Amino acid sequence: MNDPGSTVPAATRRLDPDTAGLAEAAALLRAGDLVAFPTETVYGLGADATDPAAVARIFSAKERPRFNPLIAHLPDMDAALAEGLFDGLARRLAEAFWPGPLTLVVPADPGTRVCDLARAGLPSVALRVPAHPLARVLLSEVGRPVAAPSANRSGRVSPTRASHVLDDLAGRIAAVLDGGDTPVGVESTVVACLGGVPRLLRPGGITRAALRAVLGLDPVGADPADSDHPAGPGMLASHYAPRAQVRLDATSVEPGEAVLLFGDEHPAGLAGARAALNLSPAGDLAEAAARLFGALRALDASGAAAIAVVPVPSDGLGEAIRDRLARAAAPR
Repeated sequence: MNDPGSTVPAATRRLDPDTAGLAEAAALLRAGDLVAFPTETVYGLGADATDPAAVARIFSAKERPRFNPLIAHLPDMDAALAEGLFDGLARRLAEAFWPGPLTLVVPADPGTRVCDLARAGLPSVALRVPAHPLARVLLSEVGRPVAAPSANRSGRVSPTRASHVLDDLAGRIAAVLDGGDTPVGVESTVVACLGGVPRLLRPGGITRAALRAVLGLDPVGADPADSDHPAGPGMLASHYAPRAQVRLDATSVEPGEAVLLFGDEHPAGLAGARAALNLSPAGDLAEAAARLFGALRALDASGAAAIAVVPVPSDGLGEAIRDRLARAAAPR
């Protein structure tokens, strides 16, 4: 699983995805330490969600604003139902998409174990049951809700492999459980079910069309003002950003820019690009989503001051891809 040439400080262990590695990861989490682990979307930075001191270590390691709530991960639906109050629509979504890349923001159960700090002091709680087999085994062994935002410095590109985690957080966390590349590649869809029509707070691995098919209605969008005081995770206006500036819907490439391609687009000036990667030469949005964050990291590593991104369709998973790219391009 280890990437050749990767150097890892002794302070951060890289754990194999076997019985011993899972047992050590669970023991570290129960002891209040931080452990990154794979989900089907991206790698999450795990901490015991019942322990405010452990959760505070997430904010410190990520340099993350404390007003941004965290997702609590559970091994199965029964465990999630014990932490929140689910109305009929929330339960319908949970039954349709769990385990999977859906986060539900619901009123917190009065007996929830998810601490106030993980909930950013809100009366709601963000819950997810991931589909990744390693994540589910780990969560079962921990036996408590695990808060796990993406395992990267706050606002930076999300990690889709263990080496990405270590690039950002080596020496800041106890360990990373190496499960290889994550298959979905963009974060979970976040839907708030807090009374009335559900709100789509963040597009992600579950498409709007799939939500509509289950709900029988179209979830309303998030208010842009919510990014200042977000009701759910991943709503900050500037997020998922490489160090290079990102320029969207580019039809030409300036000399020295890196370029992110999709399908058979060949923008003017491509030959002068410092680096170029294609998310999916075949125009497959699922392939593009899985490769998005790795491609942004690779183009950023080219040293280009700017990354030109050709247009990406907005249908299906394209909505989530364009959301991440817009946040990467937002003023910082």
